[in-house]
Amino acid sequence: MLKFTENNEVIDTLKYSAIIVGVQTREDITYSMNELKGLAEAAGAEVTGRMVQVMERPDRATMIGSGKTLELAEMVKNMEADVVIFNDELAGMQIRNLEEATGVRVIDRTILILDIFAARADSKEGRLQVELAQLRYRLPRLTGFGKSLSRTGAGIGTRGPGEKKLETDRRHIERRIDDIRRELAKTETARATQRSKREKNEIPVVALAGYTNSGKSAIMNRLLCLSGKEEKSVKEQDMLFATLDAAHRKVEMEPGREFVLIDTVGFVSKLPHGLVEAFKSTLEEVAGADLILHVIDSSFEDNDSQKKVTEDVLRSIGASAVERVIVYNKIDRLGSMPPAKAGDNTVFVSAKENINMDVLVEVVLEKLYGRKVKTTLVIPYDKGSIVSYLCENARIISTDYGEKGTVLELEMNEKDYRRLAEYEAL
Repeated sequence: MLKFTENNEVIDTLKYSAIIVGVQTREDITYSMNELKGLAEAAGAEVTGRMVQVMERPDRATMIGSGKTLELAEMVKNMEADVVIFNDELAGMQIRNLEEATGVRVIDRTILILDIFAARADSKEGRLQVELAQLRYRLPRLTGFGKSLSRTGAGIGTRGPGEKKLETDRRHIERRIDDIRRELAKTETARATQRSKREKNEIPVVALAGYTNSGKSAIMNRLLCLSGKEEKSVKEQDMLFATLDAAHRKVEMEPGREFVLIDTVGFVSKLPHGLVEAFKSTLEEVAGADLILHVIDSSFEDNDSQKKVTEDVLRSIGASAVERVIVYNKIDRLGSMPPAKAGDNTVFVSAKENINMDVLVEVVLEKLYGRKVKTTLVIPYDKGSIVSYLCENARIISTDYGEKGTVLELEMNEKDYRRLAEYEAL
């Protein structure tokens, strides 16, 4: 099983045995339970058992009721489980009661996700954001946690700022929350400064958004490769939440057609509210973008559910009004190849195999800069600055010198064409 030193350094890598538990009231929870299994495995657990309790409303004392709790305790004993993971958020009292009944550590989906984030956050800002979410989660549960706060523990649900005893009180946690907020405020100020510089330079921003493990980082890396910037690639792994920290890369696919590409944390159903709040400053980068590429795993059977989750999160961070392109990734895993495009706002690609990525680039540039216009301009000789601008920001086909000025046959974006239409050769 995973073991950690006082500094959270991994010293062993054997897996924990886990039982996952869910409560079904009205809607079927098969999808979220399967997702919970994936999250548990991402945290280093081996899921050996599953329990679903069907009831009208969750039990206040144990979430699943006394009878099912006894059944769970027996299941833990027979399967020699190390941890029980609930699909829904538990109150401190419920955790205490369940741990007393089962004799093992009990955590919920929120703790599990926070645990994964704590293990994956690389930057100082990412670690602070996760710690803030963990402390906010823990604060109202100080009394209910009981023994959970008194043991040092190790493994799933213990990464991050674990309080070692109940005497480490509310005031200490509140002070730490204030300290983190101040530190994050400095980062937000720096990010706002960078954003204002981009706006001043009129560099458009494209944000990658989507469900975790849909291939956002793979798309970023492929675009960087196509623009000749392979050395700027980001971490890319086939796992949930491989990327937490926002990555910014400037991409120039054609002369004068550059944009900043942002890769942010992936989404998941029942994403903890505290985590959304903690990462709000990072997610605001998406809300402030000129274009969102909503990446969907086309090979995943229930990708409509994942699409809805992403749309809900985008709505919650104020990004609903931002223009978006739906990008169905991983089409190389499908039985038959779909068309490259469906309308103006849907593209089917495989970042891994570089299928239709040129089409995606074409769509992105068209959204940001408008359609290309091929024309001939006659620029007066006293307007040399315009010629210099076009040499940097358009594709010059030929150059000649006439009586009235420099004759340029070129391909330019629609925006510049409208601005310089008065110089078009008749």
